[in-house]
Order: sequence, then C-alpha cells, then structure tokens
Amino acid sequence: MIYKANTEVKKKLVPMFENMDSTIILSYMQGYMGDAWVDNLDNPTVAQITVGIFVFYAGDSTANEAVELLYNLPEFALVIAESDEWKSRIETVHRGKNEKFPRYRFEKNPEHLSKTHLLNLMSSLPEGYEIKKVDSNIATAPSFQKLSEDFISQFKSIDDFIRRGTGHAIIHNRKVVAAATSFSVYDDGIEIEIATHPGYRRKGLATAAASSLILDCLDNGRYPSWDGANIESAELAKKLGYVFKETYDTYFINQNK
Repeated sequence: MIYKANTEVKKKLVPMFENMDSTIILSYMQGYMGDAWVDNLDNPTVAQITVGIFVFYAGDSTANEAVELLYNLPEFALVIAESDEWKSRIETVHRGKNEKFPRYRFEKNPEHLSKTHLLNLMSSLPEGYEIKKVDSNIATAPSFQKLSEDFISQFKSIDDFIRRGTGHAIIHNRKVVAAATSFSVYDDGIEIEIATHPGYRRKGLATAAASSLILDCLDNGRYPSWDGANIESAELAKKLGYVFKETYDTYFINQNK
C-alpha cells in the first residue's frame, strides 16, 4: 500500500532525492507545487514525486510498493530515475507503453548568462512583433492558452501564476505567437517552459521570448533553469549562454497505450 506524503514525511525524502539534479524536485521539496507518495509514512524506503507530468522515483526499487508507485501515474507521464535498477523496473512494468529518450541538462550558473548577449538577442525581434510581460489579460487570452497548457498548468489559478510565477509573451496582430514562462517555481528561481506557434517558427521568437524572461529573472535574483526536452531546445539553450552538462534518460509513458 502507498501513502501520500505530508510535510513531516517530506523532510525524510530529502536524502533520497538529493543526488537528482532537478529544480522541479525542489519545487515539491520547498512546498510550492506537486505531491509525493511513499511506502511507509514513518520510515519511507521508496518514493515518488509528481509535479504535473514529471514523475521522479528514488529509494529501493525492489520494494513491493515500487510496482504500485510505478502505476501511480498521470495519463501521460515523463518518468525519471537515476539508477539502472529503477530504469530496468520502469521498462519491465511499462513494457510496450514506454518510450525512452534523452533530455539535456545544463549547468546552473548565472555567470554563464550574459545580460549584454541576451539584450542583443532580443534586439533581433522582427518588426511588427512586441514582447510583453504576461499579465492577467495575456494569461486569459485564448492564443496564449492554446500555445501551451503547461505555461500555467502547475499553478492553482491564473492569479496564482501572476503572483508566484512569471512569463514573457510575443504579440503579433494582437495574438500571442510565442512565450516563455515559469513551468514551476522554487526558492531561488524557475524552470522555463517555452513554445512558439507552428506558423511563426524560425523567426527568432523563441530566442527573444526566452532572452526577455531570463533577463527579468536575473534582474530579480531568480535563476532561470533550463532543461532541454530535445536537441532543438538544447541548441537554443546554448545560443542563450547555458553550458551543457549531460544527457539523462527519460521515459514517456502513455497509460492508454
């Protein structure tokens, strides 16, 4: 049987996840968003942290409750674990339903991000396009919400996003055509979410939106963490100034498959 972790249990999970380099885990550990599940509330030996579609596993992969935790997923999940034992368990339990792919991790060092360079990147925005900080009017606009549901999905409401999160949108003909926002937040920063309308790609809009968001974060003492979902995202991160650290395995699991 598995149990939803409370505040006291959360403290016991810190050593279990301390070697996993993810600000999304920090978002849960520091009380901003997400949930955790464990095998034992008094002495947890295996645990799962879920923030949106991101699911992290740590602890004893051979525990009986590990299988139950591995089925405790959203409909579509991005599952991450560090050890080969966990990866083997994920592949066995979800055989035929998982797709393994690499994500791209970057060093978390604000000194790598040059404000002068970012300002130069922003200056390449084509004529007729405007960058605006996301406010309640932009956040409620259908063009913004259709672009990516993950822009604000981890927040309790739009008001909660405006209060705790941040975002920068590119407007063209009064519609949001690209944006970079905080997928999640933690004490010292955010995890970036970025999307561009398919009809507006290859115009440098993602670069400009990300540059604007990163500058805003740096000016306000927040670190804008970047984790690449694909090679295109990784190349954009390098263009912005991030320094590549490593790839790591991620499993996309479709519960309906």
